Amino acid sequence: MRAPAQMLPLARRNKLIIRELPDEVLIYDSERDKAHCLNTASALVWKHCDGNTSVAKLRTLLQKQLATPIEEDVVWLALDQLRRFHLLEEEERRTIFPMTVTRRDLVRKYLPAALALPVIMSISSPAAAQVASCRQLGQACTLSSQCCSNCCSNGSCQPGGFC
Repeated sequence: MRAPAQMLPLARRNKLIIRELPDEVLIYDSERDKAHCLNTASALVWKHCDGNTSVAKLRTLLQKQLATPIEEDVVWLALDQLRRFHLLEEEERRTIFPMTVTRRDLVRKYLPAALALPVIMSISSPAAAQVASCRQLGQACTLSSQCCSNCCSNGSCQPGGFC
């Protein structure tokens, strides 16, 4: 495993559905049934995690593209978030990130340029079995709540008047 200073982060790409929008990137992780929304700063870091770009170079790229002064801690925060959401390859997910400041400290420090702070919003999506619609008349059931008619009788969904 590389020391953090030598780390060349690599973005995970397998089993992800990626949609790039003007100010953010939406990523659906089909392996974990989670959707992530990366703001501009996080998306820029993630896009440049190609396994060849150092943390120092990521800072320079971020600073140039956001047109605001950026310190390395901002890149480490983005990488830590990407790691926690499993958006980096396995080796990078095991790396200990040298966070010297908290997110709160960075918000205070960068309040005038808060848009430069990396943010990832994440939600869980239901598994396919949880999304399935209610069962139609005549289909097998064990509970009335499984049936569209809200009526399970003798092991199959019945019209509401039968319950």
